[in-house]
Amino acid sequence: AALEYGQRLEKMREKYKVVALLPMKAHSERIKDKNFKLFAGRPLFHWVLDTLISIECIEKIVINTDARQILSHNGFTENDRIIIRDRTDNLCGDFVSMNKIIEDDIEEVDSEIYIMTHTTNPLLSNSTIDDAVKDYKVKSKNDDYDSLFSVNKFQTRFYKTDGTPVNHDPKELQRTQDLEIWYEENSALYIFNKNSFQLTNSRIGKKPFLLETPLLESMDIDDKQGWAHAEIIKLSSLVNSAYKAV
Repeated sequence: AALEYGQRLEKMREKYKVVALLPMKAHSERIKDKNFKLFAGRPLFHWVLDTLISIECIEKIVINTDARQILSHNGFTENDRIIIRDRTDNLCGDFVSMNKIIEDDIEEVDSEIYIMTHTTNPLLSNSTIDDAVKDYKVKSKNDDYDSLFSVNKFQTRFYKTDGTPVNHDPKELQRTQDLEIWYEENSALYIFNKNSFQLTNSRIGKKPFLLETPLLESMDIDDKQGWAHAEIIKLSSLVNSAYKAV
């Protein structure tokens, strides 16, 4: 057992070209056991994990978790492509910054490029991730950008909670297409390197590129309503794929 553990540590000391980080905790506040709850017939975590596995450029997938036993119960263990890292006690809980967990992972698993996504993005496609990696490699080559994160684009009228307009004047009523564009961080995808992370202690570096991702793929399951919407879309997609295959 000690020899096996030592060999695993030695492998983690290698430097890879592309590593995907997929954090996964046991507890969930708004949806009980969310990461392992059946979604379109399979545990939620399976969908994005299978997507990451299908991307050839990803050499290793790191799952930082406090739920190794639950993963095992779902028939999932480590293999040559996937590293399961047991989350230390000081990184467990609902109020621990995700940046601390990322820091722990990148200290142990060295890579030129890190991709990060979540189990709560089951609609994210392998083509979107693969294209984003290629885009990042080009944009970061000349040091124009040091990181990339996915966003949703909005060009509409926003207000504060007290009704104060944010990006427009109600008296002028500009056309929405003429309003300033705003972007929402959608939490679907992050790409960065070790240096960019260390400069900001964040998955978003000092010179990030904002990547607009397809709206349906960018759905992040955060509550029961979001779960229901995403599951309907996934089931519809599966039915369409099965119909085309007939």
